[in-house]
Amino acid sequence: MGELTKIRVTKAKTRAKPVDKAVLPLGQILSGDCVTEMRKLPDASVDLVFADPPYNLQLGGDLNRPDGSHVDAVTDDWDQFDSFAIYDKFTRDWLTECKRVLKPDGALWVIGSYHNIYRVGAILQDLGFWILNDVVWRKTNPMPNFRGTRFTNAHETLLWCSQGEKSRYHFNYRAMKTLNDELQMRSDWIFPICSGGERLKDDTGHKAHPTQKPEALLYRVLLATTEAGDVVLDPFFGTGTTGAVAKRLGRDWIGCEREADYRKVASARIEKELPLDESALATMQSRKTQPRVAFGAVVEAGLLKPGTEIFDKKRRWTATVRADGSVECGKETGSIHGVGKVLQDAPSCNGWTFWHYEADGPNGEKLVQPIDAARGLYLLAAED
Repeated sequence: MGELTKIRVTKAKTRAKPVDKAVLPLGQILSGDCVTEMRKLPDASVDLVFADPPYNLQLGGDLNRPDGSHVDAVTDDWDQFDSFAIYDKFTRDWLTECKRVLKPDGALWVIGSYHNIYRVGAILQDLGFWILNDVVWRKTNPMPNFRGTRFTNAHETLLWCSQGEKSRYHFNYRAMKTLNDELQMRSDWIFPICSGGERLKDDTGHKAHPTQKPEALLYRVLLATTEAGDVVLDPFFGTGTTGAVAKRLGRDWIGCEREADYRKVASARIEKELPLDESALATMQSRKTQPRVAFGAVVEAGLLKPGTEIFDKKRRWTATVRADGSVECGKETGSIHGVGKVLQDAPSCNGWTFWHYEADGPNGEKLVQPIDAARGLYLLAAED
């Protein structure tokens, strides 16, 4: 494995030089059809594309729960295609533009369901993309199959592709390993669907977008395959999850979105987003074992944000949480367990109980509690 890691680090160091960013519409949501808008971008100008295209769900009629209540499924015009041939042409057109605007060492992520991902995968291979991984997003709280006629559809598939079989691409392997508490990051990712406070609402109080993706999903994608300052393009911007996470992680972004209501919600959302400071964005690696929940998953979920200060119960040491789930205390950097072990000069350390943080109490007072409390909140959210 050390051999593989070395090769990939070398790839990251020899990436293509960026184009003049002054010619790019950075931080803008382009209003119009994504193919038309992408044609205005220069060749080889984008480091990464994350695409969440229409799934072409082919839903027939209304969907109701057993109690008779209506299920708010995807019935918007943008997801309606008269035939597979029309959908395939649409897919080929936008993927062709993605390939043109991507740098030689750039990469593409596309997410879909069983309705469309196989058609998309065949077309991107026809266009010369090379599939690096298919990643399964397993939902902890999927929508049930209300009719009881099929298995509950509990996952979606992401395809991660380079420009070609021999193309260079960027992969922060060790940052992903650190995020997963020193185990290799697998290709099955477990996140809840977007719900609760993260689910954006429109002016009427209804959900602003039927397929809003969780920020934790984009956090992992961008942290794994981009660096600060890279340009990320989202051709199907929706309510701006990609832009919000990119801004937080110090990446530049461009969005395409033809629906005015989505652009309005996305603009307001991204305006409120604050980028992390440079020290919190730093990533590194350490060697420790994995608990049942990785500390990186708690960071991804926003329950302990990068930049948060954590400390031991007696406040002898204070550490800063970083974007990949590592922590920094003076010259020591690593996992919550590894840094705690070094500081105490101990044979081992349970970082979940060693480190503490301040949280707001019910009456606005500050409560000191172990970071294991944040893990508990993560598990509760996963059960909802």
